[in-house]
Amino acid sequence: MDQRISSHTANGFISPDPIAPQEFSDAAEAVAALEAIYERNTRFLCEAFQSLATDKPKGRYRAFYPQVGLSTTSFGMVDSRLSYGHVVSPGHYATTITRPSLFRTYLKTQLELLLRNHGTPLTVSESDTPIPLHFAFGEGAYVEAAVADKLDMPLRDLFDTPDLATTDDEIVNGLYEPGPGELLPLAPFKAQRVDYSLARLSHYTATAPDHFQNFVLFTNYQFYIDEFCDHARALMAEGNSEYEFFVEPGNLITPSGHGSPTEGLAPPRLPQMPAYHLKRKDHGGITMVNIGVGPSNAKTITDHVAVLRPHAWLMLGHCAGLRNSQALGDYVLAHAYVREDHVLDDDLPAWVPIPALAEVQVAVQDAVAEVTGLEGYDLKRIMRTGTVATIDNRNWELRDQRGPVQRLSQSRAIALDMESATIAANGFRFRVPYGTLLCVSDKPLHGELKLPGMASAFYKTQVNQHLKIGLLAMEKLAAMPPERLHSRKLRSFFETAFQ
Repeated sequence: MDQRISSHTANGFISPDPIAPQEFSDAAEAVAALEAIYERNTRFLCEAFQSLATDKPKGRYRAFYPQVGLSTTSFGMVDSRLSYGHVVSPGHYATTITRPSLFRTYLKTQLELLLRNHGTPLTVSESDTPIPLHFAFGEGAYVEAAVADKLDMPLRDLFDTPDLATTDDEIVNGLYEPGPGELLPLAPFKAQRVDYSLARLSHYTATAPDHFQNFVLFTNYQFYIDEFCDHARALMAEGNSEYEFFVEPGNLITPSGHGSPTEGLAPPRLPQMPAYHLKRKDHGGITMVNIGVGPSNAKTITDHVAVLRPHAWLMLGHCAGLRNSQALGDYVLAHAYVREDHVLDDDLPAWVPIPALAEVQVAVQDAVAEVTGLEGYDLKRIMRTGTVATIDNRNWELRDQRGPVQRLSQSRAIALDMESATIAANGFRFRVPYGTLLCVSDKPLHGELKLPGMASAFYKTQVNQHLKIGLLAMEKLAAMPPERLHSRKLRSFFETAFQ
């Protein structure tokens, strides 16, 4: 380890010596400065903690997140086609930054746009937001129990811990109101909120956040994951695809050209929402997550994936077909949603419309046509575009039919599930382009329920095709410039500059 970091005592805290603010007109240099501050300050906290194994505490320890800021007195000559990359009015803006090495490509892109659109230098400095000890340890860090056992006082008396009172979604929800003289936000999430979600992603998916890609598929069935794994392993074994690695829970990594993992350790049991990653350079590949059943899981995982600022996410799953004209195996491309999931009522009221995004809709429809070989009017034989209803009661059929069925009919819904509207609504809320392509697996209103044998045949014939469509749709979106994909439809009156 490098030599001990020089420190000082101020306001009762032992902290690394302060770093003077620096101005940059080069985005890569600004990101490198953010990385240097973050690495130094987190190392200071980790070393202070480890020293307690042999030394008595010398006081309270504190180190701060880095931040990047921009001050402008002009509205700037902004390309009106861009939905991000500029501030909405003159002022002083800043955001705290965590894990800058993880977000290097993202940060470089955002900062380059700011420099181009406003022509003023960026300021990199230490913020006044402490880094909680819990978040200072890197991925997979092993913390000696002997250190904690040796302490005769609570850890909170020595180090900062996560402050859940300020770890919130006020900025991204459009509710943040800066106080007098307070810096305006540059990014949708503060550093502690990002750190919180990065830790949750590891917990729920058993893969490190570093492995997540910019194009994310969500599913509610393991059958899709099995097909995805077969496809990914075949690509790795062939060794001639644009994907470089396949990562499974336990951070099992199979490089291109190999038939099995070369590193990582399989977990003794799968996590709640296992994730699998087909990796390209700069996070340009595809991640697939089995979110299980229900809107609570759908909200939980998208709450956390959102901090990675993906370029798109898409729901692939099964649904109940609500029309007599539908057949088992038909596809439903959602263009509107009825939200009876209720998990987002406090964050995004049900009266907020969730629009279909043309870029995603076209990519999915074109993918269906290419994979099935049908096009134009013939495509209507196997796919309908319409309203999807999401409900939080899995056994809604057992309720008095007059209530739910009447609402479904009035809304013109053609399909019902438990996750799609939640994923789409959280995409709208977090400014992540979203879409839904479902497959009709039963028709409860018409008494068509799958028998065991029918179910097996259905899954064998439809899951593979459905997954191919989803993968092709994501590859089409990945080929699109991000500035086209991130629609202005997702931006409100007062937006942060970062996408």
